[in-house]
Amino acid sequence: DSTVAAFLAALHNFSKPLIIAVKGNAVGVGTTMLLHADIAVASENAKFSLPFTSLGLVPEAGSTFLLPRMIGHHRAAELFMTGDSFDASYAEEIGLINYVVADPYEKAREIALKIAKQPPTAIINTKALMKANVHDTVAAVMRAEFEIFALALQSDEAREAFMQFLNRKRDK
Repeated sequence: DSTVAAFLAALHNFSKPLIIAVKGNAVGVGTTMLLHADIAVASENAKFSLPFTSLGLVPEAGSTFLLPRMIGHHRAAELFMTGDSFDASYAEEIGLINYVVADPYEKAREIALKIAKQPPTAIINTKALMKANVHDTVAAVMRAEFEIFALALQSDEAREAFMQFLNRKRDK
């Protein structure tokens, strides 16, 4: 979907600090978008999942490059290939989020205010330098993921996986 692609491209190219607060369930893109955040915080009851392969699809948002780089290949492979959900404490343990707190919006605001007191050009340049060596690679991976994702959506495997998912939902 071009709307999702545009949203993810905007996150990828966003030059200012990006702070994300998670409260509740972060499923699929709700989790992969965290890889584009500079700082991420979550509520104690937040749940995360990457159900792409379970649905006959592939991950998106550059996550096939970014997640293994952030948490290691073995952990990323397990999360992608099992589709298992995980809690906020595990997300913090593996470095996907910075903090688990009672009120993630308040913590995100506190961090944002602290950053806002810093010289803005220094902040923007620091972020640019941190992303410089992988920015183009991530953009290329995102394009490849979207092409394969679009093909996978048309596949019999994905149709079958979606039907199984819907049947499980209905039977609960």
